Amino acid sequence: MASINYTIAEIQDTLDTITDYIRWGASLFKQENLFYGHGNSTAIDEAAYLVLHTLNLEPDTHSVYFSSKLTNNEKKVVIDILFRRAKEHIPAAYLTHESWFAGLSFYVDERVLVPRSPIAELIQNHYEPWLNVDSDSGEDRVEQILDLCTGSGCIAIANAYYFPNAEVDAVDISEDALDVALQNIEKHGLTDRVNIIQSDLFNNLQGKQYDIIVSNPPYVDAEDMSNLPAEYHSEPEIGLAAGEDGLDLVIPMLEQASEHLYPGGILIVEVGNSEYALQEHFPDLPFYWLEFEMGGEGVFLLIKEQLDNYFSAA
Repeated sequence: MASINYTIAEIQDTLDTITDYIRWGASLFKQENLFYGHGNSTAIDEAAYLVLHTLNLEPDTHSVYFSSKLTNNEKKVVIDILFRRAKEHIPAAYLTHESWFAGLSFYVDERVLVPRSPIAELIQNHYEPWLNVDSDSGEDRVEQILDLCTGSGCIAIANAYYFPNAEVDAVDISEDALDVALQNIEKHGLTDRVNIIQSDLFNNLQGKQYDIIVSNPPYVDAEDMSNLPAEYHSEPEIGLAAGEDGLDLVIPMLEQASEHLYPGGILIVEVGNSEYALQEHFPDLPFYWLEFEMGGEGVFLLIKEQLDNYFSAA
């Protein structure tokens, strides 16, 4: 691909409209070989998101407004954020301090991973058909939910929205991550139902039980960590790396989860590419690998009784 050099003055003198800057940004991104894995999938989508956000316009702004001309000050800030994304390979969400999950907006910065888990689809579908449902009313009986390795708090908060009668514990070992999670809990007005707990997995949860335990823990193995695109190295390593096989947290999580689940309770965990190492480690554990209409893989579901049967016989 041919390299194209620009001067700020040339860009400002030549480009005028929102469409101009989206097109130019996309060309710049292609030139710099950016990686898109934090919300958008193409250079055009990434450029459009950054331009609209910087101009204080909604992501779904109608394209009829894209012919609008920018002021000189607007041009400067748009050029700056597009150059930063291109030259520094920083995920767009860290530049805007905003990410979306399950239809909800969250504050993010470099202390937490950028939300992108397919678990959002499960939450929006109320984990059907896996929940314990009242046979008379047809309503779910979910009262206690645990989000283990909560990071930004997006999974915990989304669960609180979709299960308005439930109390949610948002747990992480990282104090930095919990600071961000608390900011998001306050942003969504959920301090009365979403609780922050600092804990290394279940260590500080003695005696607590849940209807649902859901987790998107660190699961990247050593080989994948060494090959990650530059954008992922902007994220905290503690939220990604999980040892040689990617199972450093998932194995103890499986061994301890049952005692923290009510009868009929479910455990849902995302393990990504470490799915194969996990199945090799537990060849007789009856993992149910979930499928997603919106894309995504490497997420399993187990019921408490399956965990009890497996580990009691082991």
